[in-house]
Amino acid sequence: MTQGTATKSWAIDLVSDTSTRPSAGMLAAMGAAEVGDEQRGEDPTTLALCARVAQMLGMDDALFLPSGTMCNQIAYLVHCRPGDEIIVAANAHVFGSEGAGASALAGAQFRPVATPDGIFGVEEARAAIRAPRHRSPRSRVISVEQTANRGGGSVWPTATLAEMARLAHASGLAAHMDGARLPNAAVASGAPMADHTRGYDSAWIDLSKGLGCPVGAVLAGTKEFIEEAWYWKHRLGGAMRQSGYLAAAGLYALDHNLERLAEDHANARLFARKVDGAGGVKVFPAEVTTNILFLDLSGCGIEAGGIAAALAEQGIRLGVESPTRMRVVTHLDVGTAQVEEAAAQLVRILEQAARAA
Repeated sequence: MTQGTATKSWAIDLVSDTSTRPSAGMLAAMGAAEVGDEQRGEDPTTLALCARVAQMLGMDDALFLPSGTMCNQIAYLVHCRPGDEIIVAANAHVFGSEGAGASALAGAQFRPVATPDGIFGVEEARAAIRAPRHRSPRSRVISVEQTANRGGGSVWPTATLAEMARLAHASGLAAHMDGARLPNAAVASGAPMADHTRGYDSAWIDLSKGLGCPVGAVLAGTKEFIEEAWYWKHRLGGAMRQSGYLAAAGLYALDHNLERLAEDHANARLFARKVDGAGGVKVFPAEVTTNILFLDLSGCGIEAGGIAAALAEQGIRLGVESPTRMRVVTHLDVGTAQVEEAAAQLVRILEQAARAA
């Protein structure tokens, strides 16, 4: 839940990194793109983007899609059959924020693993794998989210990711990575994206978050996986025509907006330092590593809705998760000075509430 309306103009928008808008340079690249019919394999810019992402993720092939949610759902449709089960963190985006798509489309259910930071261990995953029984769901996929959104942008260690892929394959399961913010994980860890996805049957990156594109995501995997994914791309209405105009934004982002994600991470840590403890607020996670953090307001004298309304008067927007929880996400459209201003305004509101309590 967020505050505001579709027509509200925000001077400082920290509700999500999806708030980013194309820069002048990106728009110029989009306008100059060479295009063709994507469905016929004739759009050179889309083909170039897919080839580049496949190479960056260490995969054979890739597919350009309108959204990250479609990437996840197509992956499950390829990997699963009705009655199958997907092992996933209980606070994963695919479990709580994709409209139960795996159940509605693939006929698969989730087996959630409880974890505060969105990261679970190999033994926890092993315990979640069903023993083969005719009356039980069939374990089919281990699915990880890099970074873990609800875990405060936490980064799965590459060693743990590799162990998870090995466990999946040794158990006859597929390994899938929701890589919505995989670029953030790569920059934060210093390890290339291919190091994170090594051994995975499918993985994807989002272009419309920290990379600053208006739309799009790229799903990667083996040649055979992508061939099957094409069928579902058509069935779900994801096939496009002159998609090169959008793909050009992705190529521009990979050239210009990838390494600068470190600035967003630094700004998130700055915000956390400025507000932690003010008026009783607690920052989660304790150590901010990427561009997401949460505010625990249970010790404050004001609810999230009241804070959001007061900030909105200053043109500042944060995400409201519940009466006692807010989310802050830094991105390329909000600079350091704006982050400091947003933090200062939040501290002012919290301290006023504390004095009034």
